[in-house]
Amino acid sequence: MSIPKGLGYLTIMAPRNLLYMRSNFILTSRCWMIRFSTEILFKSVSFRLFGVKCNNADGKSLEKDELLNNLLTMGVDIDMAKKRQPGVFNRMVTNEQDLKMFLLSKGASKEVIASIISRYPRAITRTPESLSERWDLWRKIMASDLEIVNIVERSPESFFRSSNNLNLENNIKFLYSIGLTHKCLCRLLTNAPRTFSNSLDLNKQMVEFLREVCLSLGHKDPADVVRKIIFKNPFILIQSTKRVKTNIEFLQSAFNLNSEKLLALICGPGAEILGLSSDCAKRNYANIKEKLFSLGCTEEDVQKFVLSYPDMILLAEKKFNDKIDYLIQEKINISQIIKNPRVLDSSLNTLKTRINELINAGYDLSTSSITPLSWSLKRYKAKLKKLNGWNTGNLKNLLV
Repeated sequence: MSIPKGLGYLTIMAPRNLLYMRSNFILTSRCWMIRFSTEILFKSVSFRLFGVKCNNADGKSLEKDELLNNLLTMGVDIDMAKKRQPGVFNRMVTNEQDLKMFLLSKGASKEVIASIISRYPRAITRTPESLSERWDLWRKIMASDLEIVNIVERSPESFFRSSNNLNLENNIKFLYSIGLTHKCLCRLLTNAPRTFSNSLDLNKQMVEFLREVCLSLGHKDPADVVRKIIFKNPFILIQSTKRVKTNIEFLQSAFNLNSEKLLALICGPGAEILGLSSDCAKRNYANIKEKLFSLGCTEEDVQKFVLSYPDMILLAEKKFNDKIDYLIQEKINISQIIKNPRVLDSSLNTLKTRINELINAGYDLSTSSITPLSWSLKRYKAKLKKLNGWNTGNLKNLLV
């Protein structure tokens, strides 16, 4: 085959999503010819130059330029995308235009689509057929397209990480088979969507491990306990069995719990602790002990405090210490905190705002309950309004 001098690259404008194309080449020693049949069926068509490389590398550059132009037009943060998954930009075939049209049809905005691709560029490698099939499977759990859009916006990886739709379908069947309700699956998909892109074997391993733990602790209905743990901690299935085992052993040894009490803890208020790194759980608990000991608490006080509200172990050292220090500074006694650990759930800024408002309304936190510091905003505002109204009424009576 001879190529005219100066022609280092043969380029052909062609649709990137052809369903079918038949081409016949007739070549002779003196001339060359390319003949395409017209039997071409298009879907949503996005054009990019492709070619047969001869003596220069310009074609690959043209491919990249076309992809970059498409992404820039869509508002994608190219720098972020390249840092996260640079290999995507070396792909010969991508489907960014198809992805855009698909997500728009589901109610996603252009800004959301740009954000998804910026954070998880591998999304543009998925075919429209695969996306549609996967979306339909998610819709078996979620009530609307908008709910799925919100999940994908928050966690693009959960939807685009895998194109194995059979694995997804099998995971859904398996989770239903262990007795999880539709409501529980919705919670899993909303909070821990990676559960569904896990391999089926990984999910089975964790469920079997939890069953064995329950049986070893003397429970006669391990399936019920497993369901409770998954409902309390929707992230449990994306943890390693080694991590969960280490945390169960830590809870048992730290609080000297018998089987019954340990079981009640891990399938109830302590379920979230099972997902912490073992070092983090031990470090946070050691900090709680040290801080409370410094304020005159006993070992019994510390255990009572943590067991009444195990979420304390989730608090990082600095956050825990800063909140305790501020409450003590505001003349709140440590015994009040021990009895009402939920006040530490509020952010430091919330604690500061509420304490100032309550003091200004005449509420004495040193002698009254500190529970309003942990109430919902609606309940707290009602309490504050009542206090201010009472003070206003008393002032009017004094003026009469």
